[in-house]
Order: sequence, then C-alpha cells, then structure tokens
Amino acid sequence: MSEPTPKTPRHGAPQPPPLRELPWQARINASTLSLVGFIILALASLGVLGGSGRSLDTWGNLTRFIGRFFPPDLSVVDDALAAIGETVQIATMATLFSIVLSLPLAAAGARTLAPRGLVLVVRLMMNAIRTIPSLVWALIAVAIVGANPLAGVIALTFYSMGYLGKFFSDAFESVDLTTERALRASGASRIQSFQYGLWPNVRPLVWSYALWMLEYNIRSAAIIGFVGAGGIGLQLHTYQEYYQWDRFATVLLMILLLVSLLDFVGERVRRQITRKPLGD
Repeated sequence: MSEPTPKTPRHGAPQPPPLRELPWQARINASTLSLVGFIILALASLGVLGGSGRSLDTWGNLTRFIGRFFPPDLSVVDDALAAIGETVQIATMATLFSIVLSLPLAAAGARTLAPRGLVLVVRLMMNAIRTIPSLVWALIAVAIVGANPLAGVIALTFYSMGYLGKFFSDAFESVDLTTERALRASGASRIQSFQYGLWPNVRPLVWSYALWMLEYNIRSAAIIGFVGAGGIGLQLHTYQEYYQWDRFATVLLMILLLVSLLDFVGERVRRQITRKPLGD
C-alpha cells in the first residue's frame, strides 16, 4: 500500500500569515548588549598596545632571551622532581581542605537551601575571597607562618574556597529539589533529605569541580613559591634571580609535562564521573 501524498492547499484556502519582521528594539537582548559592550571596551583599550614608545629591537631581544633557555640543563632534574612532588602535596592538601570548608559554605550560599539574608552574606564573603589573587594570599600566609610549604597550603585553601564555594552553590541551585522536598514532607531530617535527595544529584558536579580545582592548584602552587610558599616556584625564583635560564627551562619543561598529564587524566576522569547515573 503506497503512502498517501500530502495534499496541496486548494485555491482560495486560507494561507498562514507571513512572518512579521521584529523591530530593531525587539531584537536587542543581553547577548547583543554584551557583544557591543565588549567591542566598545576593546576599542577603548587600544592604547595599551603602544608600549613604551621607544624604538626597540623587539625581535632581537626576544630571540636573544629565548636563546638563553637552550639547551636545558638536565643536571637539575632530580631537584626539580623533588620540588614538583612538594608542589603536588601542597595542591592536594589545599584542595582537600577547601572541599571540606566549601561544602557547608556553598549550602549556606545556595538560594534554594538557605534564607535570603544568609545567602547575601555568604556570597559577598565568597566574592571577597575571590577578589584576592593567590599570590597575595601567599604573601599573607608567608607573613603569618613563615616561608614554608604550610604557607602554600593556607594560601591555596583560602583561594580555592572562593571558587569551589561559588561552583558548589551553583550546583546546589541547578539540581531538581523534588526528591529532597518529598523526603522532608515524609518526615526525614535535613541531613537525611540532603544525603538521599540532593547529594546523589549534585555529586557528579561536585567531584568534577573538585578535580578541576586540584589541577588548577597544582599550577598555582608552581607560582606562589616565588614569594616563599614552597614548591617548584621557589626553585624557579632561584634560577631567575641568578639568570640560570637553562635550568629554568628544564623546570618549565617538567611543569609542562606534569600539566599535560593532568589535563589528559583529568579530562577522562571528569568524563567518567559525569557519565555515571545520578543515583549511583
């Protein structure tokens, strides 16, 4: 049996009205305004491209400086490996502490879980934490506990709290609260409703953000050592102070290998986490 062919409208049958073009005011939205604002800001910022105004051999300076990095001095590999190990330890402990501290902070900053007044206070506090760069946090920590790896842990813990608190609170707000509210209505406590109603849905996002923060902290731990907060950054600072650019290059290569490995492994782990069923 052949399929019926669609019927063409008969002569005189009512036709759908033509699409009316929207006026230009109706086509303006937040995306358009953001793009226009960014273009205006970029045009207003062209002045920073002028440099010092002096006539410099820019290309010659660049090639001479890069030439000092080659060949890398591989005699410092053992020292660099030890410093990288300390860097990973600093980042791991800072990430662990920041996760533990950020979860209750995020719950207090989620509009779906906490009163409005508490949300405003907590979000303002997280914004203040994120305002301070990790290098400044490291300077504060070094001033308090001295130049040692503990300063790096303290600095990155506070710095990470601002980001993880924001990420976790957004995750709490993005999940469906139907199960959690049903458990509350049936007599479950707040802890039980969170454990069985909210946490299974938000867990993949929490672990994904936590893993990303660990990767970021390892990169940051390589920088805060410049101010005495331990890790590979202290070694980089030493080589830079004595103009030992060939040794500096060796450390940079090892950091590049570490970061590449973290990106490779982290991407696959995050993919597996987010693919798991929410109830697992």
